[in-house]
Amino acid sequence: MRKTASFTVSDCYDFKGKLLIWAQRFDEVAWLDSNGHKDRYGAFDALLAVDGLTSLLTDVQYAFSDLKAYQEGIHDWIFGYLSYDLKNDIEPLSSKNCDGLQFPDLYFFQPKKIIRITGQTVDFLYLNIVDDEIEKDFEHISRIKSPRKDELPISNDIRIKLRIFKDDYFKRITELLAHIHRGDIYEINFCQEFYAENTEIDALKTYRKLNAISKAPFATFLKLRDKFLLSASPERYLKKKGNKIISQPIKGTAKRSENPETDAALRSALKGDAKERAENVMIVDLVRNDLSKSAIKGSVRVEELCEVYSFEQVHQMISTVTAEVAKNTNPLEIIRETFPMGSMTGAPKISAMQIIEKLESFKRGLYSGAVGYFTPEGDFDFNVVIRSILYNAAEKYVSYAVGSAITAMSSPEREYEECLLKAKAMREVLGHT
Repeated sequence: MRKTASFTVSDCYDFKGKLLIWAQRFDEVAWLDSNGHKDRYGAFDALLAVDGLTSLLTDVQYAFSDLKAYQEGIHDWIFGYLSYDLKNDIEPLSSKNCDGLQFPDLYFFQPKKIIRITGQTVDFLYLNIVDDEIEKDFEHISRIKSPRKDELPISNDIRIKLRIFKDDYFKRITELLAHIHRGDIYEINFCQEFYAENTEIDALKTYRKLNAISKAPFATFLKLRDKFLLSASPERYLKKKGNKIISQPIKGTAKRSENPETDAALRSALKGDAKERAENVMIVDLVRNDLSKSAIKGSVRVEELCEVYSFEQVHQMISTVTAEVAKNTNPLEIIRETFPMGSMTGAPKISAMQIIEKLESFKRGLYSGAVGYFTPEGDFDFNVVIRSILYNAAEKYVSYAVGSAITAMSSPEREYEECLLKAKAMREVLGHT
């Protein structure tokens, strides 16, 4: 169904900038950028999908069965997202909190045009109905004027509102700790929303600035007509390659310092922090249990436990859990049995999600969901939608949310400070300091 043609470019970074500018002419755009991070499970440096031939847009009810039918029927590349609230299709749960963004619960599309960058090689994977446009498109993209770096310091100067204020946040954390001490849960991810109404932003320039600040390994620019995701995610939710599945949950965050000695001390302190390690290990246990539902018996492995990785804004504690699945395992069943990801829910998962709905003040929607793709072979790769700005241009509504893991060792003050640290890049990009 697809014709492939390859080209060589001398400057991969420059070509990526031109490619994103070119992509804006389309209603559907999915851009995934590893930002040069050399992950052993990475498949490309950047991947672009544009111009949907077919698409699936649906609400929660029967979402996974609808996506399964779509994926099996198309038997091609599809790109899109799973919102956090698809939990309601898996368990008898609900989402009744405030929803300013009004994104669909699930959206996938089959792109006419896919462009993949690996090193200096650019592969064009075009459906047969547009494959005569490959040469023309490559020449057009190459002639685009490179985005100027001095465009990055845009100032949106947006008036950001808090969905809950600091005192209320402390009160809700105290209530969460009461649940933990009663034994209802032993870890929970609690999130809060920052938002702006009657606001317009330049989505592409805002994304470019966020990406320049963060350089995250699972960065995403998603455009679905008037709805945008601008993501600097550092976290992989789940990847399938052949009969192997990989999850890389993050739990544990520390700030960076421009002083090398101080920065090294902060990294070392995070690696040895008993509270942060306990949070990470709890979620690793949850992920192991989730993967075991689909995995071949005895194949679940923790390849990496509580390793610290350094990014532009923060140090992060990351673990890697893998498993093997039978060849005939349906990819949607693997996702359904592990969604939503443990790092954004808690343990036990169902109890945590019930309490999240009770105490959070906003509908998460795409935040803490996942963006990614399926290949024609049934492989897939999805990130975790965190460190992200969401924008509904029609409603003129801008939102970002942050959260942290609450355990018995948590203090409300420290959790609030962690949230502000995670929000730093989004606040800076939106011109609110």
